[in-house]
Amino acid sequence: MPRSTKIVATLGPASSDPLVVERMLAAGVDVVRFNFSHGTAADHLARAKLVREAARACGREVGIMADLQGPKIRVGKFEGGKIELQAGHRFVLDAGCELGNAQRAGLDYKDLPRDVRPGDVLLLNDGLIVLDVERVEGSEIHTIVRIGGELSNNKGINKQGGGLSAPALTAKDVRDIETAMECGADFVAVSFVKNRTDVEMARQLATIAGEKHGIRPQVIAKIERAEAVPVLREILAAADGIMVARGDLAVEVGVAAVPALQKRMIKMAREANKLAITATQMMESMIHNPVPTRAEVSDVANAVLDGTDAVMLSAETAAGKYPVEVVETMASIVEEADRSEAVVLDTQFLDQTFTRVDQSIAYGALFTAFHLRCAAIVALTESGSTTLWMSRHDIDIPIYALTPSVATQRRLALYRNVRPLHFPAGQERDAALAAAEKLLLDLGRVQRGDLIVLTCGEPMGQAGGTNTLKIVRVGGA
Repeated sequence: MPRSTKIVATLGPASSDPLVVERMLAAGVDVVRFNFSHGTAADHLARAKLVREAARACGREVGIMADLQGPKIRVGKFEGGKIELQAGHRFVLDAGCELGNAQRAGLDYKDLPRDVRPGDVLLLNDGLIVLDVERVEGSEIHTIVRIGGELSNNKGINKQGGGLSAPALTAKDVRDIETAMECGADFVAVSFVKNRTDVEMARQLATIAGEKHGIRPQVIAKIERAEAVPVLREILAAADGIMVARGDLAVEVGVAAVPALQKRMIKMAREANKLAITATQMMESMIHNPVPTRAEVSDVANAVLDGTDAVMLSAETAAGKYPVEVVETMASIVEEADRSEAVVLDTQFLDQTFTRVDQSIAYGALFTAFHLRCAAIVALTESGSTTLWMSRHDIDIPIYALTPSVATQRRLALYRNVRPLHFPAGQERDAALAAAEKLLLDLGRVQRGDLIVLTCGEPMGQAGGTNTLKIVRVGGA
């Protein structure tokens, strides 16, 4: 795996065949996403079994991410399935309406009339339809259509600038967390996060639900609400990482603001030693076409150059015609972008303060490997914390995480520039380091005579206990 940046791919109807999933993993998928906005608990459990079997067939471990639906605020259904809205016409959003028509639509979020005021702007169907709020009367929101178009059943609603009070976790999400833990999910992505409390609540629920399955998943906060942006540091402090969810975020803050926000959010995540995933419409044209547009290629490459840990495919692999080809194409783009990065490691350490021993060892390993031009950095790790520190800095040297924990191995599948490998526990330090050297040599990851940097902890097997750095010439030459 020459790539540093990882690939997250969504499973769906187009990618539920075992052979297709195997081919996707072989093409470069590192983490598989289950979209809990669709499908039943039985569907997700069956797909989890499929993913684990496909990973075994490919001889590797991949992570599973459960992406919760959250409070997606939508219109209801229409008598004919859809209507056509004309600019300048009046239209009512009615929380008390059961079946909509050309004059009004129902709401699945009944509190929306309490969240809007005259002068507010509502954006429907990912911003394609724009409504200006004229007045609110009881359960009815009276609007004037500014930009019309076709509106069909269950399309989403956003408020420009944010400010909807719906909680991030719904009753459905609580049930879905239970299902996700039963699936063995390594990551839980929380939709429409507004503040750190949303993340803390999700973590508490996931920890409790995961305990009986022996799982402690990482929590990814999806940044797609306008009000999440000013409190991003607080959200990062509570989460293990963020997802730059550019769809709903663009609707709330405006499409022009998203590119700069993406760069800022990824930078903040790296500075906070947290993960970052860039998502939404990255290869959208490949839902129907066998090749991407030039703009999509640039979009993926720029996310890599921004420092994202992973780029994500949604409908492209879940419902598209070319689920394997889109992964292959994204992998080639990512690999080329990774290779083109200029490494300026020393400047990244300016003004850094080391607060932990394992952090100090991680930075020392990076600095040493970079200046000695080592072939690899090898971390013997239980929890993966040392490799997290390492992965927050750009370096053109692969980082191998050797761990006895399958859960850690799957979690590290998302970390930028980290290649997790299974490594047996219970060895004395010198024997373990020699075995690690032999493993990489046998796998062809290093050659005799190469310099490598090894890190481990003494006593061995203690999570967060990395305290040793050793420089080794492979084969003792």
